[in-house]
Amino acid sequence: MRTLALAALMATTAPAAFAQTAAAVETADLMEQVGYGHPSDASGIADLQPIQIAGPAMPTDLTPEGVAAADTYLWLEDVNADRSMDWVRAQNAQAHDALETDPRFETFRDQAYGILSATDRIALPHMQDGMVFNFWQDDDHPKGLWRRASPDSYRAGAPNWETVLDIGALAQAEGRDWVFKGADCYGPVERLCLIALSDGGGDAVEVREYDTHARAFVEGGFSLPMGKHRYDWLDENTLLVATDFGEVDGQPSLTESGYPYIVRALSRGQTLAEAVTVFSGEQGDGGYGVNPTVTRGAEGQVEAVLINRPLDTFRSETYAVIDDEPVRLTLPERASVWGTQGNTLIFSLEEPWTYRTQTYQTGALMGVGLDLLVPMDPSTALISNAAPLIFQPNDRQSIEAVRITRNRVVVAMFDNVVGQLRVFNNRGEWGWPETVVTVPDNSTVALVDTGRSSNQIYYSVEGFLTPTTLMTADVAAGGDQRRADESRTLDLGQVVAQMPARFDASRDVVEQFEARSSDGTMIPYFLVRPRDMPTDGSTGTILYGYGGFLISKPADYIPEMGRLWLENGGVFVIANIRGGGEFGPAWHQAALRENRQRAFDDFAAVAEDLIARGVTSPEHLGIYGRSNGGVLTSVSVTQRPDLFNAAVIESPLIDMLRYPYMPAGASWIGEYGDPRVPEDAAFIARYSAYQNVRPGVADFPRVYITTNTHDDRVHPGHARKFAARLAEYGYDPIYFEDTAGGHSYDADPVANARRWARHYVYFAQQLMD
Repeated sequence: MRTLALAALMATTAPAAFAQTAAAVETADLMEQVGYGHPSDASGIADLQPIQIAGPAMPTDLTPEGVAAADTYLWLEDVNADRSMDWVRAQNAQAHDALETDPRFETFRDQAYGILSATDRIALPHMQDGMVFNFWQDDDHPKGLWRRASPDSYRAGAPNWETVLDIGALAQAEGRDWVFKGADCYGPVERLCLIALSDGGGDAVEVREYDTHARAFVEGGFSLPMGKHRYDWLDENTLLVATDFGEVDGQPSLTESGYPYIVRALSRGQTLAEAVTVFSGEQGDGGYGVNPTVTRGAEGQVEAVLINRPLDTFRSETYAVIDDEPVRLTLPERASVWGTQGNTLIFSLEEPWTYRTQTYQTGALMGVGLDLLVPMDPSTALISNAAPLIFQPNDRQSIEAVRITRNRVVVAMFDNVVGQLRVFNNRGEWGWPETVVTVPDNSTVALVDTGRSSNQIYYSVEGFLTPTTLMTADVAAGGDQRRADESRTLDLGQVVAQMPARFDASRDVVEQFEARSSDGTMIPYFLVRPRDMPTDGSTGTILYGYGGFLISKPADYIPEMGRLWLENGGVFVIANIRGGGEFGPAWHQAALRENRQRAFDDFAAVAEDLIARGVTSPEHLGIYGRSNGGVLTSVSVTQRPDLFNAAVIESPLIDMLRYPYMPAGASWIGEYGDPRVPEDAAFIARYSAYQNVRPGVADFPRVYITTNTHDDRVHPGHARKFAARLAEYGYDPIYFEDTAGGHSYDADPVANARRWARHYVYFAQQLMD
């Protein structure tokens, strides 16, 4: 019988000794009480210097050299080394025996593949060149077809599809494992496109110019070698490109994360070496690389040439290229730029910002003239009566996506994690009048496609138990309001297509609850359960969480989960913990760096609430997280193994004391802190699961760890090393490493079906058998 033996657990896991500065005493006392809690005063962290931390895996020396020297599984970071791959093959064989020989596996695989390859899926549209474009994978074309149809046939529900590019045929002809990663087309005609192709599904792509009319690659056209590029069309014969230009002025042209920091103008026929530098950041820049963007108006005219220079994961500088020179705009470092509408820059704030003597709050959506954002002498400053504030969310709202149409600004947002769609019209000094577009209650709304040449948009609505419906609307219908206070609600949507139900939802119900976290903050979560669920704690329950990078986790329709889990009587829960974007930037920033423990405490609070309500019990409660969710799940089973009997830890970050050394880890320092800095290493060491896991913990769950050899976003070394350490301590983990698909798992629906089958076989074994 698993019990909530927190006090006994913490007696074996509390750190042994810390430097007892005045600022550290309160923190050390709190840690002694709850094991791995977070400090009530973050300023005390800077003075907290670890001398020795109990536990065989925790280095006594937290310098980078000390951490590496203490890492007995460092060799598993060598991705393709023979020793590493021999270990992977041995683990995969054991995973096959544990999961794929289960009699449920083939049933689950068939069901998942039927969903992933169904021909009655919604073909999501992209309006381009007067046609509707779509990328499609099915049983006959697992690599996919890039295709197009006339708008009339598409809206009539009988699209006359014409293949533009067959990715499978291209891969076979060239002997490459090509995965389609999208197309960037030159407007307004959008005939010429830059096709991005990944070999195996990783983030790195090869780029080639393609003529959609001739349906052929352009001979001698633009091309970029395999890499993590950033690019946009300046004109038909010029690209703005940020990529690996080799050594420049004696140093690499990529940051330590492997992303570019130099932008050059590449003319047709030039080599990368001949391209002219437009902008250069610094080799020490963080984030995901410098990014050039050319915004265009309704007729295809250039409105602005913008360059985003990231300083770290979330702070950046924004430049406009004016008279061939980059000029830094007076935007705050924490802001998201969505585009332009004429001369107006549309952006949202992730920190308070004072503009023209007035301070606008975090989360606000703004529209300000570009010429008003250029530094200038106060004596010659421009004057404008145009209202800069488009929309200010309240503390339970957040902006999820913003798109700009011909003369409207469209916003998909959440109100208490429930979807809304709002449209704003720029009326200058009269403000930004709002139209609320009616959407179904308790649904998630996503913007699918918009274009600058019209006000027609496509969007989707869905819910946990409600299949996706594709809608379209003319967001300018109803005419112009005069003033910002003339808000109205209109039913503008028309149904274009509906996904058939992929599972029987008639026996289930969705509820939303809140759990009280360790500091008193109320954490919302969604519960999807059988209507007749007993409240004796016996129901197998999967608790999913993410809690990072300002990413929200709303009520999406997840057909694989519904078919393979809900139909078999399981419960599914999403915890909207801090670190995510459900309530805007403040909700995200509450769990950054030294406050990361808040996300883990939030997750544990939801688990305890589920147990207290009788939904489930530790014997029947499992957790699932991937990528950043791998930090969450690995820490959760390390700090609170008494709460869980299963964990799927997928494509994870885990070794947080070495993550900057594993590509592309250094780009996330703004989220987690930098373990190469002693003060940051101190607070990271308190939770990093790879170092904090200990032998001899009663009821430690048998976890399932899975990743991908080709994952060039989150290094497979994290997953490998954690599995090896758990095995060393006798916890018998299951480990599987796929060899195709990259971080996104978008290479092949056949492999993806097997992936989902393994997940749910494991959960059934641990939580239902």
